[in-house]
Amino acid sequence: MVEQQEASSEDAVMTRIGQAVMLLHGGDREEARNRFGLLWSELGADGDGLHRCTLAHYMADTQDDPGDELAWDLRALTAAEGLSGDRPAEHRDSSAVQALYPSLHLNLAADYLKLQRPDAARIHLRQARDAADALEGGGSGAPGPYSGYDGGVRAAIERLEERMRGM
Repeated sequence: MVEQQEASSEDAVMTRIGQAVMLLHGGDREEARNRFGLLWSELGADGDGLHRCTLAHYMADTQDDPGDELAWDLRALTAAEGLSGDRPAEHRDSSAVQALYPSLHLNLAADYLKLQRPDAARIHLRQARDAADALEGGGSGAPGPYSGYDGGVRAAIERLEERMRGM
């Protein structure tokens, strides 16, 4: 019974994150930011790492200031790294976290580029590509469960690399 309540509670958090993401994608950045902020306060520093990672990842997209966006993207990466730890395969959310790494690093690369820090951007762009390579069929080259997502992230990596050529 306790496990069912915990799973239900976690689903509720992801549902609330998803609702705020829908607002964000619908163009209501301010309301999305408000909802993410409230949920962030409720989760606290000891909240579920996947929730914190996901929320911070999207909260970054609601920011007007590039420095604030970077701070939220760094929070997302820190939460993901906390979940991965030394034994990522043992964590219940390990595959979800691994799937987020390409996007997390891609966002950081874009943040650093906005802040005119191309060297830091290149480091994260390389990490984004490496993480995307790891997703592809689990590194085997075969289509994996993230092949559609992987294609979108790879296209975004290519676009950012193209923008950075000659810098």
